[in-house]
Amino acid sequence: MKFNTLLPKELAPYYNEELKKYQTEYTANNLKAAWNHLERAHIIGQKFPISHTYVHWKMLQFGFKIKSKKEILGQIPRLIFGGVKSFVGKIPTGNPGGANVPPLKSFPIEEEIKNIFHKAGVSYN
Repeated sequence: MKFNTLLPKELAPYYNEELKKYQTEYTANNLKAAWNHLERAHIIGQKFPISHTYVHWKMLQFGFKIKSKKEILGQIPRLIFGGVKSFVGKIPTGNPGGANVPPLKSFPIEEEIKNIFHKAGVSYN
């Protein structure tokens, strides 16, 4: 069994760019666009415990910002178990990470994000 640990350095710039875009949109109060960048960061980082857990932390904070009880309560188990699932390689590929989707359901990955994985030389599944 392969254990995932840190986000590969080749993938980190793409993950960090999504978080930077999230922060820019969040600061400008463009919450829909901000959320989209969090989802993209989640898909990029979900195989790796630290990056995966960090995005769920940001999603929990976002839930407080928008005063969404569903998002807040939905992020708590994701924070607790998401990193563990990443560590052992049992993640729902393509899942955007929000409480509006089932936590264990896989989703198709959009081509742009597949290309990010390809450029980084990292498998997305």
